[in-house]
Amino acid sequence: MNFTIFFKGLMVVTLALFISCENNSYALSEINQDRQEPLGTAWNIRMIYTDSIKIQAILTAPKHVDYTNLSFRYAEFPDGLKVVFYDKLDRENEVIADYGILFNDTKLIDLKGNVRLKSHDGSLLTTAQLFWDAESEWLFTEKAFRFEDNDYNFDALRLDTNKDFTKFQTGSLIGTVMFSEDKDTLSQQ
Repeated sequence: MNFTIFFKGLMVVTLALFISCENNSYALSEINQDRQEPLGTAWNIRMIYTDSIKIQAILTAPKHVDYTNLSFRYAEFPDGLKVVFYDKLDRENEVIADYGILFNDTKLIDLKGNVRLKSHDGSLLTTAQLFWDAESEWLFTEKAFRFEDNDYNFDALRLDTNKDFTKFQTGSLIGTVMFSEDKDTLSQQ
């Protein structure tokens, strides 16, 4: 066997191996990018949210599906959830829904199906869907809802309110609203 022919053959095989061993990480990331599989799934969860060692909320759910591995990160609660949260005076409030999804980057929570928000003072909001903006502590829905407390008992379409229900806007109201009116001090002059 001629050494030159052997050497040329070895060079061709070596070159072929180097060409076939290119960096495939980009191709693999493209393939994995199309996958919408969760990072993990947990059952019968209990999450405790704290701030400066003070409990802010306790979330319980039969199932939690974590999609924080995707570019638009979120967590899903397909079998419902219950959140007990505490105000500044440690009073307990709770929200229950048949389904929930938390969008991590926007801090927006979408609650669907038999949504019930019960306040420590007995007020109750029920609706088919409710959005909670955790950063601005604001609630809103375009669905029909019912609100009941000592002063109000009404149904309406569309709700846009702060968490304390001291500032809110609604669509068409149906029901009873109690209010008091102070005389305008300008008209007495």
